Amino acid sequence: MAVGRFQVMATLQAARAYALGLPLESAKSFGLNRAIFYAAAKRGFKAKPPAKPPEKLVIEKKPVPPEKLEKFKETFQIFHLGDEMAYAVELDGKPYFVIGNEIQTPEDFARQVESRFAGHFDEAWKEALELVKSYDKGVLMSQRYFYETVYKPRRDELARKWTEMVAGLRSAKSQAEQRDKQEKAEKSEEKPATQAAGSQTSASAGAAASKS
Repeated sequence: MAVGRFQVMATLQAARAYALGLPLESAKSFGLNRAIFYAAAKRGFKAKPPAKPPEKLVIEKKPVPPEKLEKFKETFQIFHLGDEMAYAVELDGKPYFVIGNEIQTPEDFARQVESRFAGHFDEAWKEALELVKSYDKGVLMSQRYFYETVYKPRRDELARKWTEMVAGLRSAKSQAEQRDKQEKAEKSEEKPATQAAGSQTSASAGAAASKS
């Protein structure tokens, strides 16, 4: 599957949050949260500040059990990364971000973002970090400047580049697997031939002994 704008947004936003000091788990939660938010905004969704924490929360597609729900509600907050606002709860002392009543986790990030990179997300992550760190902190702290200066000019370029990277790695892996299969097939063909040659030599030696 191709790497799309959604995955580019999530990766760059996660790199931005990480560069600004969030733990990696929280950064991935933030990145996915923002990608979901912008995708919804594109469809006309407008976020409204909740008057209170959601009555129910979902984490990794499962309802949060009542004994944990109250703790999440107690930590529900408006989180600011620079001038960008997002809703969050605390999990193991770290902020995890919320859209609607769903908590975004690193596992969600892995399923919706990293999986598109077919096991080679680390290469894209390294590039994303280098990119965001090349900008002044003021750009990273600004929702508008980050979108207009960092993400928007490169979204299609990175989507294409990362898709080609994954396709190229898959192709190289496929070619290597084909070579391995061919080599194994050739070796299995050589073995009977060698055994046959050995049998012929033994037979010739036996015939020569009989004549003598």
